[in-house]
Amino acid sequence: MIHNSPPERAGAAVAVVVVNWNRRDLLRACLASLVAQEQDRFEVVVVDNGSSDGSVTMLREEFAAQTRFRLLIIENTENRGFCAANNQGIAAVRAEYIALLNNDAEAAPGWLAALLRAFEKPGVGMAASKVLVWENPQQIDKVGHLIYPDGQNRGRGTGEMDLGQYDRIEEALWPDGCAAMYRRAMLEEIGGFDEDFFAYADDAELGLRARIAGWTCLYMPGAVVRHHRGATLGVFSPRRIELIERNRVFLAAKLFPWRLLLLNPFYFAARIAAGAWAALHGRGEIGRFPAGASRAGVALAILRADIEALRMLPRILRKRRAIVRRLSAGEICALLRRYRIPLRTLSEQVTG
Repeated sequence: MIHNSPPERAGAAVAVVVVNWNRRDLLRACLASLVAQEQDRFEVVVVDNGSSDGSVTMLREEFAAQTRFRLLIIENTENRGFCAANNQGIAAVRAEYIALLNNDAEAAPGWLAALLRAFEKPGVGMAASKVLVWENPQQIDKVGHLIYPDGQNRGRGTGEMDLGQYDRIEEALWPDGCAAMYRRAMLEEIGGFDEDFFAYADDAELGLRARIAGWTCLYMPGAVVRHHRGATLGVFSPRRIELIERNRVFLAAKLFPWRLLLLNPFYFAARIAAGAWAALHGRGEIGRFPAGASRAGVALAILRADIEALRMLPRILRKRRAIVRRLSAGEICALLRRYRIPLRTLSEQVTG
């Protein structure tokens, strides 16, 4: 661990947690964007998951001398995943507000200050950013999230051109963990990231768990970041597909009201059928995969994910007892309907 900024910054109200695994050059750009922040008095925690590409050496050599923020580096000897690493970073600081920034994202100078303004409103536990595609900053990556009734979630506005349609401060379902801010009091009440998720849909589980506990989320359009999509495991990675599908089941089993959970197989079948139809016409996520073996590989990855999810289901269901619940089952269903993504949009949308 390294502390390389003046001791007086130890009481900063805002901390930024950045998780890294073998993305030295992206991490450099990410940290440079934090050096340029307009926000005063904040600290940064980089949790390195056992990188072998010199990421930690780069941090020491290039960011140890900066005085913009207090920097703490946590070095893991193995890849502990996004969830465990973020929990480490959150536990290492005492800031009242915790921001997350992916190592493959770069924040505009006003990012932190814009997110912080969301918490002037009582009851707000989360703040969402306007996440744009790094290669084309006129295109939206996500501005908050939407969800389908089988537990699959997608970014709101994904793939749309940024024409000002999302330029107003408004409530969102939850923020994308790529670039978000959380109130520490909320995290202390409901708990941090569920480490069984490892990576993907972890922000959805945390966000929905917070909503069930009665906290709200504000989308702050002035909090802009640019994101390299799919940089962690790669867009076509079978493991990425497995984690997304497995964690979709975990989220539903852990958080959905029983009345909705019992319908899950039917919503899942409808989504798979719609996705297959879109793929046949070259649209949607699967439509991007080469025909033949690659698409068969996707089907096998989904099957493996569902088998793994069923194996772990008893463990996940036991966690339902620990959920802080201020919303009734009916109110949770109403919330999910309010932010439901249409099946056609879900099946034809392309994410990173």
